[in-house]
Amino acid sequence: MYESFMRRAIALSCQGVETGGGPFGAVVVKDGEIIGEGMNRVVPHADPTAHAEIVAIRAACAKLGTHDLTGAVIVSSCEPCPMCLGAIWWSRIGLVVYGNDRADAAAIGFDDAAIYAEVAAPTEARRLPLRRVLAEEALSAFQLWEAKPDKVPY
Repeated sequence: MYESFMRRAIALSCQGVETGGGPFGAVVVKDGEIIGEGMNRVVPHADPTAHAEIVAIRAACAKLGTHDLTGAVIVSSCEPCPMCLGAIWWSRIGLVVYGNDRADAAAIGFDDAAIYAEVAAPTEARRLPLRRVLAEEALSAFQLWEAKPDKVPY
């Protein structure tokens, strides 16, 4: 069912390599149609967030004019990294279909194991220090949000 979409994601991953990006491609599909596609553009765009899945999600959201991709599927040439999983989660995509897995990616130098371990570790045990500053003042934006009658939850 997803083979043709996976072939497009794979083609995008190859195109990404040929144009200076990493070997990753992705498409967002809704109602049997590609609504967004992307290839890894981290190096060409000097943007560490320009992973194929993020690029595809941004394109799909722009096409539909919404942040909510409920009912969509993302088809990626590789199992998404933790950042991309977060974006997929927040976009409300309901299914991830992937080709290569994280072990395949690690074998060619794209190893996310440290990120998975970091997220699972208690805050005080993380390698990347987190420091909380002005917590009371920062709550003012949350209070504004909570009181906003016309907010759009996401």
